[in-house]
Amino acid sequence: MKIGQSAEVTRSFNSEDVSRYVTLGGAPMPAGVLPEPLVGALFSYLLGVELPGIGTNYLKQESEYLLPVPLDTPLTARVEITRLRPEKHLCDLSTVCTGPDGTVYCRGRALVYTEDVEQ
Repeated sequence: MKIGQSAEVTRSFNSEDVSRYVTLGGAPMPAGVLPEPLVGALFSYLLGVELPGIGTNYLKQESEYLLPVPLDTPLTARVEITRLRPEKHLCDLSTVCTGPDGTVYCRGRALVYTEDVEQ
């Protein structure tokens, strides 16, 4: 891992995805709007599978949701390493989720613990 390294994923969510979310215990949302936890799940996927990947322990996530996300909008979630603290096995990352036209729907940062932090 190195500062500036990044990973991203693109996905859209439809009304069936929201219905499943609500069934699993999520709060209902206004019609046509994506629940924020589904956006956050894209960051969880990236951190646990892509960067840093398997064995990552999610310690903290701060997210600022700037706009409601309309259903069926292709979202690109991106994480980028901003700081490495090998002595503590910590990795700081910026997080951002954008639409196809560049609209920023969510931004923030994440802190993860991983054994693979090197300088």
